[in-house]
Formats: sequence, structure tokens, C-alpha cells
Amino acid sequence: MAGRIQDRVAVITGGCSGIGLATVRRFVAEGAKVVIGDIDDARGAELVEELGGAGVATYVHVDVTSKDEVDALFKTAKDTYGSVDIAFNNAGISPPEDDSILDTDLDAWRKVQEVNLTSVYLCCKAALPYMIEQGRGSIINTASFVAVMGAATSQISYSASKGGVLSMTRELGVQFAREGVRVNALCPGPVNTPLLQELFAKDAERAARRLVHIPMGRFGEPEEMASAVLFLASDDSSFMTANTFLVDGGISGAYVTPL
Repeated sequence: MAGRIQDRVAVITGGCSGIGLATVRRFVAEGAKVVIGDIDDARGAELVEELGGAGVATYVHVDVTSKDEVDALFKTAKDTYGSVDIAFNNAGISPPEDDSILDTDLDAWRKVQEVNLTSVYLCCKAALPYMIEQGRGSIINTASFVAVMGAATSQISYSASKGGVLSMTRELGVQFAREGVRVNALCPGPVNTPLLQELFAKDAERAARRLVHIPMGRFGEPEEMASAVLFLASDDSSFMTANTFLVDGGISGAYVTPL
């Protein structure tokens, strides 16, 4: 039985862990060929073998802040599998030094902006020419629920970067709709990924402050985000573009008295 994205070619950044890894696995299960962009070379090689080898998946080491490396990532997809049908621009960081604006220094601000926002610009810029030439394509950019509301725990550059991703996604979705290219933003709520686990393992109070705001009473799972990405990548969302796709356990719709 054919999958929902059978024989399509997807590029996924940040594909060796968290939401990216769950999406890689889901896409392959749904029939796609996947090019995984990451900096974890050992895990990348293991993952290709786990998925079934080069006929199904390819790993590319990529610094997502480097235009040359991002361009090479998307060229690999085209040269190896013949097209670029889906781009899931997902790589991102949330370092502990990104905190209140009063405490976050300029270097920390710039690092987060480069990895979280500039990388999405570079990935979209690389993917779009292939998709325009084909007359079809789906781009999914990872934003966040903090792009539409204030975060319960301050992370000034992260929040600003995700707001930028959301705004850029809307503009590209409008601009390229008649070229057959859809561009949507996935806006996850707090998700049970290594990034969140590391952050909150060091500060149980911060974790509690996040959790109390979620009506469903739990963090999301990477596999739940992967299902949302699959929807946006597939023809099931064929009349959706420039969309803010919130998958957040109700957090953005709730009123909760702060702790």
C-alpha cells in the first residue's frame, strides 16, 4: 500500500534527534526518500543503515548557518533522488545563555538568530528554485508557540527568532502560492525532546511553570509533531499555505493564572 508521500524526496534539517528524527522515520514509513541534514555524523550514518540504506536515506553533514553547505544539502537531494519535493527546515537551538533580555549578551543573541532564523532563510532560498522549476513543493518551517504568545520562561533570542520564522513563512507562502509551492509553519508547544529534557533537568521550577500552562497537562511527543509535519507535507493539506499550524496541547488558546 502506497504511503501518503510515496516516492517524494524530502530534506530534513536537525534530522538526527527530536522532532527531526521522528519525522525522518515517519516520512520513510510513508514512502519518501529522505536526505538528513545534521552535524551528528556518527548518528547520521547509523540512521541511514537503520532506515534501509542509500536507496531510502542519505546523510549530509551541514552547518545550517553556511550558505554553501545548505546549498550542497539540497543539491544532494536533487542529484541523488531526482527532485526536492519537501523541505522540513527544523534545525534549531535553545541554549541556557539565552534568557532574559537583561542577561542575554549580544553573542548569545546572534548565535541563536543565526541557527534558528538565518538557517531557515538559507534553506528556503536553496529549496525554492527546485520547487518552482518542478511547479510543486511543500516547505515546512519549525517556528514555535512562542511566536504567537509570550513564553512563560524568558528566552529572548529564541522567541524573537521563531517570530521571524513565522513572519517569513507567511510571506513566502503568499509569494509562491501560484508557483505551486506551499509554505507553512509548524508551531509546536513544549515537546519532550532532548533539548527540553536538558533544559528542564537543570531547573525543575522552569519545567513546572511550562507544564501548568498546558491544558492537556503534559508535554507533546516528537511523534505527534511528526504526524503534523506529514500532514503539511502531503496532499492532505493541499489548500493550506502561509499557515500558522499550532500543535501545542491548547496552550495558545488558554488563560491560566501564572504561578
